[in-house]
Amino acid sequence: MTKLQIKSIQLKSIATVIVTTVLMVTSTASLAEQTPKPEKLIQWRQSAYRIIEWNVSRIKSSIQGTYNKAEVVAAANAIAGIANSGLPVLFVPGTEKGKGWHETAANAEVFKDKAKFTELSNNFSKEATELAKIAASANDASAIKEQFGKVTRSCKACHDDFKGDD
Repeated sequence: MTKLQIKSIQLKSIATVIVTTVLMVTSTASLAEQTPKPEKLIQWRQSAYRIIEWNVSRIKSSIQGTYNKAEVVAAANAIAGIANSGLPVLFVPGTEKGKGWHETAANAEVFKDKAKFTELSNNFSKEATELAKIAASANDASAIKEQFGKVTRSCKACHDDFKGDD
């Protein structure tokens, strides 16, 4: 074997070690992401619902005050995006109690009646998606109000059965 052949084999071995290490780290990181800690799940859902709350208030301000189409469209798109992101998967056994950013306000019924919770969540997603569509084509607040009411009622329906005190 020549020195060049030996160097080539050594470089291939080093490359194999690097690739294997990267794959192991990536697999470990991926595995860790698949099973987040309960407090992380609680933080994610608290964050998602706070962002929804903020965007609902943006729309409400615009339809009750001076209508701002760009503001309403942005807020409606944000709500629809979060509503369609799979929120029910953040409510897994082991997160009934605990602290994310603060103590969870999820009612124990979320974990007992997953079918109803998912149905209500799907309804919220449907209404939020429709709001985003209407907001994109609406030129005034009156066109938004009815669908915005449907979105907020879908929120309330879920809160009535599945949300405890904040």
